[in-house]
Amino acid sequence: MQSKPSVVIVGAGMAGLTCAVYLKQAGIEATLLEASDGVGGRVRTDQVDGFLLDRGFQILLTAYPETRRLLDYSALNLQAFRSGALIHGDQNQPWMPFINPLREPTGIFQTLTSPAGSFSDKLRVVELIRQVSGLSTHELFRQKPSDTQTFLEDFGYSEAMINRFFRPFFGGVFLEDALTTSSNFFEFCFKNFYSGDAVVPVAGMGAIPQQLARRLAPEQIRLNTRVRQITDNAVVLENGESVPADKVILAVDAAAADRLLNQAVGERTFNKTTTTYFVAERSPKPDKLLMLNPNRQSAVHNLCVISDVAPTYAPAGQSLISVSTQGLEIVDELALAERIQKELTGWFGEDVKTWRWLRTYHLPQALPAYNADATGGPAEHGALKLAERLYQCGDQTAYPSLNAAMQTGRQVAAMLIEEEELKAMH
Repeated sequence: MQSKPSVVIVGAGMAGLTCAVYLKQAGIEATLLEASDGVGGRVRTDQVDGFLLDRGFQILLTAYPETRRLLDYSALNLQAFRSGALIHGDQNQPWMPFINPLREPTGIFQTLTSPAGSFSDKLRVVELIRQVSGLSTHELFRQKPSDTQTFLEDFGYSEAMINRFFRPFFGGVFLEDALTTSSNFFEFCFKNFYSGDAVVPVAGMGAIPQQLARRLAPEQIRLNTRVRQITDNAVVLENGESVPADKVILAVDAAAADRLLNQAVGERTFNKTTTTYFVAERSPKPDKLLMLNPNRQSAVHNLCVISDVAPTYAPAGQSLISVSTQGLEIVDELALAERIQKELTGWFGEDVKTWRWLRTYHLPQALPAYNADATGGPAEHGALKLAERLYQCGDQTAYPSLNAAMQTGRQVAAMLIEEEELKAMH
């Protein structure tokens, strides 16, 4: 009888966990080696003073094909945002609602009369929905892209619509405001926002990797286990221990992969974000909508009262507010929190001065930058098989999202399973 290969996955983020779950379904129990104290990689949730704090503002899009394929949504008890956004305006028009009429038909009048864009801009939104809904994920990424800003201009959107809605909304998704991100990734995100819900699990975003980890045997996951190097038939740990491995899968970020592969590459670029959490006695705006700030010179780029969407994020009688700021190189947490409160006093009044700053997460490598290349070809996707017994997965090999991390994890698992089946036949 054919013996199962010893497979070691370096990294227990979403890509590594996904790969391990698919391998286990095929009877291959991989060992995951994780340097940190928990699974999930960038998708982690901390408990602080009875509040659930995701490490940076994160949401799950229920339309993602990979999460629909693998996650048990009902067990996660998903809590949904309303589909759309509130755009912060000026004294004459403090808030401009932009509600998705496909999800909330009663919001169509609000959206059509919203000064966020012209009537023809709104018709173009319907046209764009029709365009992207006819394409699969694979087809979307095979298109010849431009940058998102050029794509929106070429599509005919007005400058007002781009600056009031697309830049603050998708700038918040991409974590960059110039909209230099590849247009095919924009179309992918746009499609998934419009065709499903934006949600968080009742126990925080960290419940997603935890669900996958529970499908594995406890002994498959080794935490606080840092890898020093990969040899021909083993993975060597920092403590000198050698873990035998017929196959090794790198499910780590790009910088860690470069170190383990001993390869020098040009400096990798990342989009940065900083999330500041505040506690309030009551919600400043209980609409269950993301609030966008078109003034990108501000400290407040987007904001949500996450406990309005998922009450479990805060103890009873308190509200948890998440404020995102992009592009900061260095963060003085106290000064940033004070600046945010000063700005938001202009939005919500004197109550903001009573808010309590809870915690700040500065994420200088929140997402790999994903730009169309200079030739106008698709942004480069990395090879998943690096050598005879070496593979890699993760969103840095494809496009920056939870869907891509899980997609590449599944694809690597499928490669190994197919190779084992072919070996068994010979």
